[in-house]
Amino acid sequence: MSNKIVTAAVLIIGNEILSGRTQDTNIQFIGQGLVQLGIRLSEIRVVPDVEDAIIDAINTLRSRFDYLFTTGGIGPTHDDITTACVSKAFGVDVARHPVAEALLLARYKPEDVNESRMKMADVPVGSTLIDNPISVAPGYRIENVLVMAGVPRIMQAMFDGIKGNLKGGDPVRSKSIEAYVHEGVLAEPLGKLQDSFPDVDIGSYPFFKDGHLGTCLVARSSDPSKLKAAAKAINTLVGKIYAISN
Repeated sequence: MSNKIVTAAVLIIGNEILSGRTQDTNIQFIGQGLVQLGIRLSEIRVVPDVEDAIIDAINTLRSRFDYLFTTGGIGPTHDDITTACVSKAFGVDVARHPVAEALLLARYKPEDVNESRMKMADVPVGSTLIDNPISVAPGYRIENVLVMAGVPRIMQAMFDGIKGNLKGGDPVRSKSIEAYVHEGVLAEPLGKLQDSFPDVDIGSYPFFKDGHLGTCLVARSSDPSKLKAAAKAINTLVGKIYAISN
């Protein structure tokens, strides 16, 4: 394990997400998978099927994070423009990949082969393919940008196939403490506690359980000793608040 913090972003491409017609379920799957690899999902963006917006997001995010995962826009229809946009973002041409072409030709009957379907064999020059065991049409990787399908079942299969090739840092661990204390009561002392543990992310999440309001306090860190110390401090803080309120 290295001490380097490895970061990632997810770029979701598609008008159907922004319109509310389709609910995205890919973020949670990718986020959970990255945590297991010691990669921190640090930003998520959703952009429409608009060339300038896609290119701008790709160039911004790929320069800011170690990995950029995109979902959506690599199908056969006219509004699937992700590949063209990735190519323009990198300043390279789009070319038909012979392996991808062979996969598609083997999947479809000759009478069902058309240029729209074969478009899914086109990738930016310099890309390596990402296997698609569900519907064959591959995704691809170019430098630190990994381009996957938007359909959850297909995206998940693609992601599972590439996980072994991703280089992560130290895994981020977490500890949770539930307290039947209003979040507003905890806000100020919790902020001071966070200042004491700059290497630990401390969050508070209100809940309602058994007819009572409470707050779940979560500490996250890749350093086990600092995480343990922060969790102990949180427990001490909660104990003091309980003592005062009683």
